[in-house]
Amino acid sequence: MPIRKTAIVTDSACDLENSLLEKYHIKFVPLRLVYQGGEVRDRLEVSAEQVYDMLSREIPKTSLPLPEDVLRVYDELADEGYTDAVHISISSGLSGTYNMVRILASEYKRLNVRVVDSKTLSMQEGLIVLSCARLLEKTQDVEEIAAYAVALREKSLGMFVIRTLEYLRKGGRIGLVEGVLGTMLQIKPVIFVNTDGIYQTIAKARGHVNALDAMLREMARRFSGARVRLAVVHGAAPEEGGKLLARLRGLLNIEEEFLCPVSPVLGVHTGAGLLGVIAMEV
Repeated sequence: MPIRKTAIVTDSACDLENSLLEKYHIKFVPLRLVYQGGEVRDRLEVSAEQVYDMLSREIPKTSLPLPEDVLRVYDELADEGYTDAVHISISSGLSGTYNMVRILASEYKRLNVRVVDSKTLSMQEGLIVLSCARLLEKTQDVEEIAAYAVALREKSLGMFVIRTLEYLRKGGRIGLVEGVLGTMLQIKPVIFVNTDGIYQTIAKARGHVNALDAMLREMARRFSGARVRLAVVHGAAPEEGGKLLARLRGLLNIEEEFLCPVSPVLGVHTGAGLLGVIAMEV
């Protein structure tokens, strides 16, 4: 039997920094942002800052990766001698990426590709991807790695507070978030991605600061006593993200931590000022 050599593939919504992608040889395919004047590939041809600067003039549509971009990644892996790949995708409840990739993978002949619906996004997807890449040091079995990815999803929670729900609404990603609560009252939802992989409200509070407090209380309630990998993500708000991370150090037993911006394609739906916390039980 030929020796198996397995790779991890994901998409640009995972929010893992390039240094980690390179270190663990994780391949990613870019989602796309479509403007009136043309389209750009997420993270490769546009930055989050450029997206936020443009939002007041034009809110782009977001779109799936190009099939040829997916196949190019598969071809690169096959050329490098890989026999198998586990492709971990952004939630099928938030994007059509998973279904498209599943079809492409089923027809691809040079590589055995197992596609996994992460049912999440951002660093909740990223922590799953990173953990699976590290598992490759122990096993090359695609089914074992895919099962591990699914199990990790159940051991993690990601929550977000955003300044305005305008972009989620306009992008059609509002899901089950209870957003129309009256701007006069300044009721802010704490949003999470539920087990079906769509946005839902986990808590509500009056004002941005109280919403952040509610998010931290929920995180402490869920992971009290557990060791966690932790990520704080932000939309052009690194200073506020750093302050949030400092508060979390006093609440949780953190084994590993990350502070990173969300990708441009996610920033389209949240606008600047997003703060999010993702934890995964170790």
